[in-house]
Amino acid sequence: MDKDLLEKVVALCKRRGFIFPGSEIYGGLANTYDFGPLGAEFKRNLTNYWWQNFVSRRDDMLGLDSSILMSPKVWEASGHTASFTNVLIDCTTCKLRTRADHLIEDALPDLKDVEGLPLLELDKIIEDNKIKCPNCGKISWTKSRNFNQLFETQVGIITSDKNTAYLRGELAQGMFVNFKQVLDSMHPKLPFGLAQSGKVFRNEITMGKFTFRTLEFDLAEFEYFINPNEWEKTFEYWKKEMWEFALSLGLEEKKLRWRSHSEKELSHYSKRTEDLEYEFPWGYKEMWGLAYRTDFDLKNHMEKSGIDLKYMDPYTNEKFIPHVIEPTFGLSRLITILLMNAYYEDEEKQRVVLRLPINLAPFKAAVFPLLANKPELVEKARKVYLNLKKDFVVAWDERGNIGKRYAAQDEAGTPYCLTIDFQSLEDDTITVRDRDSAKQERIEINKIHEYLVEKINGKSAKKLGS
Repeated sequence: MDKDLLEKVVALCKRRGFIFPGSEIYGGLANTYDFGPLGAEFKRNLTNYWWQNFVSRRDDMLGLDSSILMSPKVWEASGHTASFTNVLIDCTTCKLRTRADHLIEDALPDLKDVEGLPLLELDKIIEDNKIKCPNCGKISWTKSRNFNQLFETQVGIITSDKNTAYLRGELAQGMFVNFKQVLDSMHPKLPFGLAQSGKVFRNEITMGKFTFRTLEFDLAEFEYFINPNEWEKTFEYWKKEMWEFALSLGLEEKKLRWRSHSEKELSHYSKRTEDLEYEFPWGYKEMWGLAYRTDFDLKNHMEKSGIDLKYMDPYTNEKFIPHVIEPTFGLSRLITILLMNAYYEDEEKQRVVLRLPINLAPFKAAVFPLLANKPELVEKARKVYLNLKKDFVVAWDERGNIGKRYAAQDEAGTPYCLTIDFQSLEDDTITVRDRDSAKQERIEINKIHEYLVEKINGKSAKKLGS
């Protein structure tokens, strides 16, 4: 795999308006990124595709949009204030701060199951293998220590411990605390899921690798509530569904694999966790996660709140706390994966192409007048553009020569370029250029809307269940 791939993608993203470094005019803020015009559209398309496949098209899933700020009691009951930690270590020479397990994994890639090891054991591995600081090359580390990832904030005018709140570190708790209200208002029957997507915040220690690991990121996940005796069957079902969804995004099967968490790696709430890993240029790393959370969350919230969160089976009248299978999709991380997967250098035609699935591409088409100084061409092209814009996200470009415009749209991932030329004035046809093949064909202007609909339906990311 191209070792410089990530650098090339980062440069393209800034050049074409996908993703910008956060707060750049003030020197930036590490591990933060802003989505530009194309990136915002791309992320929205991805989120909508996830929602359509896992929520809108299913009759066993309900959507939520819970608050980023919740009572601190929520995070105490869920165990996050005590257990949502990573292991921190500092270089005393250059003051680099990083995760001890990531330091070891990068230095000793053949060493498996590092995450979750006791602090003393991590320190011993670093000392025995004389692991150097990746920043300054010295061997001068502090002892490892636990570091809570929740961001604290204050609610109210007067700052005190009583007003401490947390930015959510996951979406799950918003679904657990609303479980009873969903039961009372929607009356769903097991098995069913509660799903949402949105921002989460983690005070990450290890920085870098673009949107792979950031302080603020987009997550999409659902809690699937089941009878406890069906957990293994349901786990395998969602494992298969997640794999199929990954393939539907155009990811190559050979770059995907499942990895089971060892017992010492498991989160405090999980009995079984598997990561769907992707082969990045820096090795296989987690893309998404699948966890069996048992009844940990509902049981704890029930005990701490005093509210009955049991489910009553309408057929057997049995009352019990449901167990939960949780598929989690990191959308910000997935965006980096999809951009790397789509990046292509066409050496024959000397161009860079972003071969995104058409349903995820920011623009579905771009409309050009062949020459910007010919009013009759511009007028006709504008009519085509404005007509298509009613139903599609399309781009308009009249800058520079046609070759440069094609190149810019190739890098933006635009599947089709539509050019109004002098022949268009004579016979009402338009030149359609395909992004991936660079081949051109002429289509009647009054058929271009239908043409794009057919292409989007036929060439979009493979529909699940089709």
